[in-house]
Amino acid sequence: MRHGSTEWAARGRHTGRTDVALTAEGEAQARAAAGRLTGLGLHDPAVLCSPRRRSARTAELAGLDARTWDALAEWDYGDYEGLTTPQIRELVPHWTVWTHPCPGGEDADAVESRADLVLSVAESHLPGRDVVLVGHGHFSRALIARWVGFPVLEGRRFALSPGAVTVLGYERGVRQIVAHNAS
Repeated sequence: MRHGSTEWAARGRHTGRTDVALTAEGEAQARAAAGRLTGLGLHDPAVLCSPRRRSARTAELAGLDARTWDALAEWDYGDYEGLTTPQIRELVPHWTVWTHPCPGGEDADAVESRADLVLSVAESHLPGRDVVLVGHGHFSRALIARWVGFPVLEGRRFALSPGAVTVLGYERGVRQIVAHNAS
């Protein structure tokens, strides 16, 4: 699940380490997610969320008792923190987080390693319970890509709205996307 909307996200500012609050709309999105989660009929869910308050507050408003985990933090944008894509492209034409490095931050290989760790830990819980991960836009999209065996680069193909839920699962032992970007 992606956290609800923030002022920075609404303005297109890359928000990794900066700890911004949810907007009133973001809080409403988080409350609305509670119904979607209830509808899933989760079994004894292990709930993990990013340590950023926008994610922790989203989990709280969605009725989840979450434990924070640094590995679920957003992509570290380094020197590009707080900038919009058009501002970054003034410096680096055609820049995207998926295809170019973030000086002073993470590159796609680092994010891929972190996503694989998160999925490994989450998957280890699945035989006995469901897992809910509450995080951020880019990193959650990286998780989705890695779940189905794609490189992090392919996270660019998965839109993920603020407060939206994606359900990952299996069919006959094969990882799949069961539902995506439900809001």
